Amino acid sequence: MFRFPLAVFCLATILVFPAAAGAAEEAPRVKITPIKGPLYELQGSGGNVVASVGDDGVLLIDSDYAEYAPAYEAALAGLSSVPGAPRFLFNTHWHFDHVGGNAYWGEQGTLIAAHDNVYQRMSTRQEMKVFNRVVEPSPAAALPVITYADEVAVHFNGDLVRARHYPHGHTDGDSIIFFTGQNVVHMGDHVFKGAFPFIDIGSGGNAFSFIDNLRAVHGQVNDETVLVPGHGAGFLDRAGLAAYIEVLATTAEYTRAQLAAGKSVEEIAAQDWWEQYASYGQGFIDTASWVSFIAGSL
Repeated sequence: MFRFPLAVFCLATILVFPAAAGAAEEAPRVKITPIKGPLYELQGSGGNVVASVGDDGVLLIDSDYAEYAPAYEAALAGLSSVPGAPRFLFNTHWHFDHVGGNAYWGEQGTLIAAHDNVYQRMSTRQEMKVFNRVVEPSPAAALPVITYADEVAVHFNGDLVRARHYPHGHTDGDSIIFFTGQNVVHMGDHVFKGAFPFIDIGSGGNAFSFIDNLRAVHGQVNDETVLVPGHGAGFLDRAGLAAYIEVLATTAEYTRAQLAAGKSVEEIAAQDWWEQYASYGQGFIDTASWVSFIAGSL
């Protein structure tokens, strides 16, 4: 048996109960960064959002926390000449920092799309036992109305947008979104840029499948592809994705070997070997948490 470190419990509070003491002190703001063509990255407090803005209107990838929805509406009003709510909203997975704004948009008529398992988890009571948390079902307006088992595509703003399911990565319902014409990919929480990722094992995630999924995406992109992380500032290219995969794969295999040799999670995380990856353990997920995710995936 292994124990999840304190950092994991802190992250659970952020994901499931995002309201913080300082959140009410300052009005939510959204940072806008052009990507290319009709695509923009919008950053509030949760997962990174991508918006396609053009003659067909707005298509969003993810919706951040609920309290940020009006700030996103204001940001989009400054970008789009087409009045009204976004026509489509795709969710990369079910966590609150990515679906919190769903109800705000769903009530205005936005069509929400996600993998089948996202609908299943959002529409039912979820017990996140490792965090001792319960997530109640989302309201009807927040639920996806378009679901898919493997892939769905939308022709929008002159591009073919493909949402493709990658199983048992960050969760069991992750989609990675390909803007095929613009050669831009929203990675969802398959990338925590420059940091060890959160693997929600209780929601069907697995560290080794996560790495396999990244390798699959790496084989589908080219040197001109812009990769948008689920969390973190800035973008990645194909080489950056390869470097991220190398870090995760090397640390996962090292941990697997150490566990097989009888070492505990705590003993492994305390080893000097990890100093070479110290910067990766400075985000939400520290080294001990990453080691525990690997152990929990075996």
